[in-house]
Amino acid sequence: MPSTHQRPAAMVHLIVPVKPLTRAKSRLRGASTDHQALVLAMLLDTLAAAEATPAVNRITVVSSDPVVTAELTGRAVELAEDPGELNAALRHGARPVARHGTVAALQADLPALRPADLATALAEAGGGRAFCADLAGTGTTLLVAARGEDLAPRFGVGSAAAHRAGGAVAITAAVPTLRCDVDTPSDLDTAVALGVGRHTAAVLARATVDRPAASEHAPTGRAYWTMGDCEHRDQPTGRRTGEDHRPGRRHERRR
Repeated sequence: MPSTHQRPAAMVHLIVPVKPLTRAKSRLRGASTDHQALVLAMLLDTLAAAEATPAVNRITVVSSDPVVTAELTGRAVELAEDPGELNAALRHGARPVARHGTVAALQADLPALRPADLATALAEAGGGRAFCADLAGTGTTLLVAARGEDLAPRFGVGSAAAHRAGGAVAITAAVPTLRCDVDTPSDLDTAVALGVGRHTAAVLARATVDRPAASEHAPTGRAYWTMGDCEHRDQPTGRRTGEDHRPGRRHERRR
């Protein structure tokens, strides 16, 4: 359980890197009949949770995919060109903003992410350098740099150990939806069990293929959450979709 004496979370600028949809999540292929729609939906659910997190004041999505940029144009996020490699993309997105406040890298494949889990992790970081390991304990889903510090991302195989070696402190709070990144069909089953966001639920409901590991998760019975109240519902329907953005957020396109 997180300490009750944590420092308040600093306001954070999130950097979210997104590969071209045609090349993203190759190990997840076969989990849905519409792979690109699934990858995009996971991004949208990740962003919905991030936007609903009080400690997050700005979000930059680093991507050169035309579908992603078209989908996000007009939303309360900033866009930056992807230089082509994950760590380079994060450095590119973080460099202009790091000197102005706390910057953090968030993976784009967290469809079950809840604002409460992201808020808990950011509060534990307290504006210092920290990282959140994935459920396997080897990867990284969130990397936080202190104000004015270089993000110094080391994503890739064994990134959790690499970030720890680079001076980042491991987040210890029980934040399962922040740790549940999706790279494989098995990961997707885990996310579904936690309750995915409405975009991912909708794609899976209309484009699910038979996978033995997911047999207990009928498309019409998937749990999902809304930003309005972060509650679970039994059916992927309903009017409260959580697309209202907080006042004062502005869309800027960075090239």
